Amino acid sequence: MGELKALVEEAAKKSGLMWLHLPGLAQPRAAWHVWHDGAAYVLTGGEGEQPLPGLPEADRVRVTLRSKDKGGRLVSFVAACEQVRPGTDLWDEVTSVLAKERLNAATHEGQVERWAEESYVVRLSPTDEAVEAPGGYDDKYAAVRPVPTPATTAGPPPRLMGGKRRRADR
Repeated sequence: MGELKALVEEAAKKSGLMWLHLPGLAQPRAAWHVWHDGAAYVLTGGEGEQPLPGLPEADRVRVTLRSKDKGGRLVSFVAACEQVRPGTDLWDEVTSVLAKERLNAATHEGQVERWAEESYVVRLSPTDEAVEAPGGYDDKYAAVRPVPTPATTAGPPPRLMGGKRRRADR
């Protein structure tokens, strides 16, 4: 287990994205996280935060970590889920780390207070259960399509000024 735990920790520290196989969903969901003190912390729920239905109520969840350079799966494991409650010392410690890493928030002002009212912070602690170690190939994981979203681009793509057009651009 020591090797698996070391692999999980190293992969989770280097990647800000993990795939969560949530109960009741047909496909895994991508989730940003922060690795802190031996566990991954995920923020979900509330306006503008990542939707991960079923995670706050889950007891355990399967997690897949990918390689940052190649994008392929490094390891899949089972994590124990535990909500971090507002007002605790752990909440104060973890939300300060999450706030630093939350780069694309609509506003950073009052976000921790908003999280306490609207969102959940879930601690994902690796268990001794390895679902699949590196080296295997999972066709289902490779064929995952993104979840539909109402997100759109802010406007038209930028125009090319003064550059030479490629044949493909004509």
